[in-house]
Amino acid sequence: MSARAPRATRSTALHAGAWWLWALGLATAASRTTNPLLLGLLIGVAGYVVAARRSDAPWARSYGAFLKLGLLVIGIRLVFAFFLGSPIPGTHTLVTLPEVPLPEWARGVRIGGRVTVEGMLFAFYDGLKLGTLLICVGAANALASPARLLKSLPGALYEAGVAVVVAMTFAPHLVADVQRLRAARRLRGRPDRGFKALLQVGLPVLEGALERSVSLAAAMDARGYGRTAQVPTAVRHTTTALTLGGLLGVCAGTYGLLADTGAAYGLPVLLAGLVAALGGLWLGGRRTVRSRYRPDRWGVRAWLVSGSGVAVAAVMIWANSYDPAALHPPAVPLTAPALPLWPAAGILVGLLPAFVAPLPPRASGAAAEEAEETDGRDRTGPRRTAVSTSPAPGAPHTKESPQ
Repeated sequence: MSARAPRATRSTALHAGAWWLWALGLATAASRTTNPLLLGLLIGVAGYVVAARRSDAPWARSYGAFLKLGLLVIGIRLVFAFFLGSPIPGTHTLVTLPEVPLPEWARGVRIGGRVTVEGMLFAFYDGLKLGTLLICVGAANALASPARLLKSLPGALYEAGVAVVVAMTFAPHLVADVQRLRAARRLRGRPDRGFKALLQVGLPVLEGALERSVSLAAAMDARGYGRTAQVPTAVRHTTTALTLGGLLGVCAGTYGLLADTGAAYGLPVLLAGLVAALGGLWLGGRRTVRSRYRPDRWGVRAWLVSGSGVAVAAVMIWANSYDPAALHPPAVPLTAPALPLWPAAGILVGLLPAFVAPLPPRASGAAAEEAEETDGRDRTGPRRTAVSTSPAPGAPHTKESPQ
């Protein structure tokens, strides 16, 4: 492996699963803290990697929509805390709203009343964590090709994977359609902002979504989607038992690892569940009749990208058990959050994909053009140029002559 990242081609493109493992590692780290400094650092890491390694594909343009969705989640959380109150008591009053009297059976719920700084700060921390989770998922959606991810799934998960990929690509295609229609309205001199313009854009977007769904259904049927091979009944029952038992083991082992007193049995149960689930998926793959053309390879760079996300999650899990107060700054009393050094340094490991992942097509295209121009300037020796003159009648046709 060379130190410089190669250009992304069919053979050197990064495995789509590596991007998802990296993003899920960042999301796991975000779920372990409410410190706004660490959450802002996670958002910055995800945004830098997306800016450095995002391609020009339509599904890669959805990252901005996930950013706006994260801001919307924070705003909704603050609005709810402002009008419906917060479970966090506080002494610094922002404003006192008229309180609506509620019946006895709605005890514990209030509308209006005293709004405190502590309650709003707690709501902001909570909303920022949810928004960071959405942004991490948006980073994976903008970096990993859904088609290549579906291509890498095991045969037993192919049908479920198609449904998930179609659902995941709905948002990017929707954003691309809205941008295209707004650009068309601007070219025609019509307003493209506001509620009225959004309503006028909605009908063409819906029509395009319906046409895309019909075309997708026809393509899936033409490619034999849903057709399976016949396997013995014993194999089908064994596959079901191994898959369900393995998934239950994975859930029980994960719960044991996350609990305070279940670490002793959590890891063995988790490993046993993984082995059983993988065995069930391998047996279930015998039912599929599809072939896989030129599967994506999981190389060293894929290990580095996915390992960086796992390292970020591991550091945050360790820090949560080592110093939970630094990862969860209290809202009462009001104190400025501090930036813990070791968790912050662990989050910076997530920047590794920006340097080791292959360059996207848009960046590699510019590099290729520059290399071609340099090669043309440096090449020496005689050149042969085509001659476009018409030959005389009876004379041989001259295609090229030395310069």
